[in-house]
Amino acid sequence: MSQAAIEAIGLTKVYDNGRGCRDVSITVGKGEAFGFLGPNGAGKSTFVKMLVGLIMPTSGKAQLLGHPIGSLEAKAQIGYLPELYRYQEWLSGIEVIRLHARLCGQERSVTEERIPRLLDEVGIGQRGKDRVKHYSKGMQQRLGLACALVGDPAILFLDEPSSAMDPIGRKEVRKILEGLKQRGKTIFLNSHLLEDVELLCDRMALLNNGVILRHGSVSEVLNKRMSWRFKVGGFSPFLLSWLKEITDLHIELIVPVQPPGADGPGTVGDGQDPSVVWLEAELANEEQAGWLNALMNEQGLTVYEITRTKERLEEWFMSAVSGLSHRGEDE
Repeated sequence: MSQAAIEAIGLTKVYDNGRGCRDVSITVGKGEAFGFLGPNGAGKSTFVKMLVGLIMPTSGKAQLLGHPIGSLEAKAQIGYLPELYRYQEWLSGIEVIRLHARLCGQERSVTEERIPRLLDEVGIGQRGKDRVKHYSKGMQQRLGLACALVGDPAILFLDEPSSAMDPIGRKEVRKILEGLKQRGKTIFLNSHLLEDVELLCDRMALLNNGVILRHGSVSEVLNKRMSWRFKVGGFSPFLLSWLKEITDLHIELIVPVQPPGADGPGTVGDGQDPSVVWLEAELANEEQAGWLNALMNEQGLTVYEITRTKERLEEWFMSAVSGLSHRGEDE
């Protein structure tokens, strides 16, 4: 078996106020993108800070590529973008990257060769010559990503890497991370942006009040609840009761469809036929979808469209933490 990039066993940090994280055990493979989720105050940043060697655990152990966390060998393998990033505003972006390269012990010639590529890669470009005080929060976050990458790390720890960016910026950063993943980099992504985790990550864990509630592959989570939607014409209310009774399936009336060009099912528009609706059914397989389609055709309904849907990560997240207490904004 190939060596894991990140392996934590019972990693625990308990503060005097009782916060932190407890008995966290995870394994992240080389070249894997791993999403670390949880409400504010769950203990995510505490866990990341232990892995990168900024704070010492109360108990438990962890390794990065076989080296104990906090060791020079482990630190040499990582790049880190913290959630609360601060850079010297009197320096230019290029000077900030040079400073971080020197802290890595990197040769000057290597740094100078990498800087232009890094500036282009993170979307700073010629603005690398500008003082940091003239950067927006999003630009400073891009600069932080460049600093995290300057040492060409094997493992990249990112704590909310695009939280200050607009949707275009978040998409660009996600594309950068996808490229890094393709190059074999291991990415540990601590993020509130569930779409990023859903599109980028292979596996994930959900932390709440310092303990892991659930973990597994993203595909398993999102395939757990599969449903099918049927766009049906000629519908009348009594047919829904009949379908439920004869099939013993969970079938719901969504809403009448929107006019052409609208994005998915929505509200009734002016002049729209109320007999055209979307039905959603939770089905075990394609055979049940075909059976339900045949039953509706037998009753004189017109099935215009059948689509298979899956649970979004946001829905899964809300379901997982629903009814649980949370510790609030501070970690």
